[in-house]
Formats: sequence, C-alpha cells, structure tokens
Amino acid sequence: MPGTTRERRRKPFNTAFLLFTTLVISICSVVYELIIGSLSSYLLGDSVLQFSRTIGLYLFSMGLGSYASKHFARNLFDVFVTIEILLGLVGGFSGMALFLCYIRTNAYPLLMYLTILSIGFLVGLEIPLLARIFEQNRQSLRSGLANLFAFDYLGGLVGSLLFPLVLLPSLGHVTVAFFAGLLNFAAAALIVFRYSEQVVRFRTLRAAACLGAVLLLALTFSGDVVTSKLEEGLYRDQIILSRQTRYQKIVLTRHKDDLRLFIDGNVQFSSLDEYRYHEALVHVPMAARPDAVRVLLLGAGDGLAARELLKYRGIREITIVDIDEALVDLCRTNPLIAELNRGALKDERVRLVFEDAFIFLRRNEAPYDLIIADLPDPNNEALNKLYTNAFYRLARKNLTPRGVMATQSTSPWHTRDAFWCINRTMAEEFPAVLPYHLYVPSFGDWGFNLALLSPPPSLRLAENLSLSCLNADNFEALFVFGGDELPSADVAVNTLLRPRLLYYYAKGAQEW
Repeated sequence: MPGTTRERRRKPFNTAFLLFTTLVISICSVVYELIIGSLSSYLLGDSVLQFSRTIGLYLFSMGLGSYASKHFARNLFDVFVTIEILLGLVGGFSGMALFLCYIRTNAYPLLMYLTILSIGFLVGLEIPLLARIFEQNRQSLRSGLANLFAFDYLGGLVGSLLFPLVLLPSLGHVTVAFFAGLLNFAAAALIVFRYSEQVVRFRTLRAAACLGAVLLLALTFSGDVVTSKLEEGLYRDQIILSRQTRYQKIVLTRHKDDLRLFIDGNVQFSSLDEYRYHEALVHVPMAARPDAVRVLLLGAGDGLAARELLKYRGIREITIVDIDEALVDLCRTNPLIAELNRGALKDERVRLVFEDAFIFLRRNEAPYDLIIADLPDPNNEALNKLYTNAFYRLARKNLTPRGVMATQSTSPWHTRDAFWCINRTMAEEFPAVLPYHLYVPSFGDWGFNLALLSPPPSLRLAENLSLSCLNADNFEALFVFGGDELPSADVAVNTLLRPRLLYYYAKGAQEW
C-alpha cells in the first residue's frame, strides 16, 4: 500500500563525504584519549603513569572492538551511526563524569578504566565497519582502506595538536569533552541524512542524533558554568577566579583573609603563611651571598620571592623565568595578588622572561650571583627534568665563581626520599649542599636545599630586614633535622634518563 513504507531513492555512493566524517571522528577519538590522560594527571598526579595506562587500555580495547566487528554483517550504516551516538554519549560526558566521580566517590580509577575501555572498543569498531561499507557499495577495498587509514591518521595528528594548543586552553577539560561529543553526534546526523536510503532505522537514529547534538551544543555553551560548579567540590573556599592556560589550570580562592592560589589542583600559596616559605627560600641563600647583584628566579611567577629580594638595596637586577605568561600576567594585574607581592612584578629592577627554565639556562651567557628555583613539585616528567643532575649542572655554569643556588625541595616529612634525592642530586654537581627546612602550616614541614660553589665561613641573616618569621634566634635551627626526617635508605641520583625522583615523590604523596 502506498505510504506504508518510506520511499528513498538511492543516491550515488559518496566516498569523499564518508572520508571527511572519518577525519572528524578520528579527531574526537584522540581528544577523548587526551582528556582522560590529562584529567587523570591533573587529579591524581604522575602523568607518565596516567598516560601510559590510558594509551595501553585504549589500544587494547580498540583491538577488542576490531575483533568484535566481524559479527556485524547487516545494516552497517545503522550500526555505524549507533556507534557514533554512543561515542558522543560516553566521550561527551566523560570529563564531567570523571570529575564528579573524583569529588563524590573513591571509585575514580574504576570509572576511568571503564570509560577508556568503552571509548576504545567503539573506536575499534569504526574502521572495519567503514571498510565493509565501502566493499558493499562496490568500492575498491584496496584504495578504500588506504584512504580510510590516511584520514584516520590525519585526524589523529590534528586532534593531538588542537587539544593542547587550542581546545584545552580555551575550553578546559569538561567543555572540550562536550564539544567532541557534539562533533560525534553531528557526524552521526550528517551520515543519517546523506545516506538515508541505506539507513533502516532512519527516524529513530535521526531523532537520537539530532537530540544528542542539541543537548551537547547547549552543554558546550554552558561548559564554563558546569565547570565552575564541579570545581566548587574540589576547593573548600569560594572560587573567585578559574583559568585554564596553555600549561596549567589556575584557580584562586578566598575565605576571609585567606587568599589561595592553586595550580593543577595543588596549593601554591596561602596569603596567611606564604611569608614563611618565601623568607626561607630567599633569605637563607642571601645570607650565603649578601653581596649578590644579579639574581635569577626560576618559576616564582607569583612575584612573592621577588618581593623578598627587593628588600636588598644591593640587588640591581632580578630575572624571573616562568614558562606561563598568563600566570605572571595574572599575578601582576590581579589587585589581590599584586597587593600581596607589593607590586614586585612591576618593579624596574625585575625583568620577565617567558620560557622553559631548562632552555633558558642552556642559552644564557651572562652569569648570576644567585639562582633560586621556586618550581612546582616534581610530579610529572616535564617538571622532573628541573630537578636532575643535568639541570643543576646547567645552573652551576650560569653562576659566578662564588655563586649560590637554592631550590624548594618538597617535604622532608611527607616526601622524605624525594627531598633527599634532590639533595644528593645537587651534591653531584656542587661542592657543598646544605639542606634546611621550615614549618609552613599550609604545606607542613617544608624543605629546601642550598648549593654553594665556595662555602662561606658562616651564614648570617642580614640585619635590618623586615621579616615576620626568620630571626637570629631561629636561623640555625633551620639546618637541624630529626632522625625521622633523614632518608630511610640510600637514595639514587635523579637523571633525565632515570627519573628516580618521580618514583620517590609519587610514593610519598600516595602514603600521605
């Protein structure tokens, strides 16, 4: 009877359109993998472990998907569109779901594994199904497979470049996932309409694809609101600023007089006690080199170490090398942070360089009297290189003959072996290394290491300094350690090729 079935005229098979959707789908699949790996690194630390697990499970599940594809022989377009819809759902909500799971439960690793396996399995189904679609439509299987793999690999390249350079800095983890899910649903909708004559469940799949696309579109535009609500569960205080830069996630919180800066979820300072940390970081090495004229700060983009250095009239130049210009700009212009650092980043004696500290030391030719490394903890391979013997060798070459170097060195209590690993690694390159520590309420017992090319007769705190914590009476106590803060065993030197510090730090952080 007329009208009982939907008459659809078969159009010529369009390979170019299907290859284009393959490109888009491949971009999405790589983005999902990067979201899970980077979000897990952000929340759990140890980026090497997180990305290794993500990549390994992803490739394994892709193999399972490819193997399972042999069981699909009919209604291939329906199956393919269904896969894209499922990918849009699982991948699109992956960022939000993982964030919620981390905040509300202890089951984050389980959900992470299930998400990776699900996405990988669905992605593994795609290429074999597309190859079978080409074959059923009388296309050359040899050229079809070559084109499919070419566009699939091209999509992988585009996705891997777009994520760190464009998507993550501008959108953040959760919104990027929404956006990738939107692309999956859009691809499903386009395939349904373009190949409608070969789609059996046309109306059902059309409705699912369109509704999903509309939902993910709305979530993409409201992603900042969703992210803000999720982040509130990570921080005890009110979030007054949240910004994703090219390199890291910056969050500023405030509760009464307590202003806190977080980078990738780790507190960088609390306005209530940061002076204790920065006085120890700056004034101890200045006691070893009181006549310093040129000082190099590695990291220290918040301007708080520079504030302490500017208390010395003899210092003529302070060079701050920080890789993240957005962070430094925030600390220079935000009135709350600028008040805390007393406008140090705008002082005429301060020179700002936005570059990787390792690269800067390699190309620099003018030596410094004092180098202070105020760097984040070594919780990933990129930061680990800034605590290696190669890095300290470069630092030594950038010092004047009587030069001094100091670095923050994690906690001798919470991450004891990591602290002493840094100490031993510096001792490989410097004639004398003095460990010292101070209690900072926000961090606990916190450690530093002072490296000297020519040890002075004695260390003396400079007089007439406006300090809140350090004084002549407690200065010597900084260099005294309890027996339970000494290394538990012989620790290895940290090198670029054998990053032992990553293991020590992860072990200590996990225990605490």
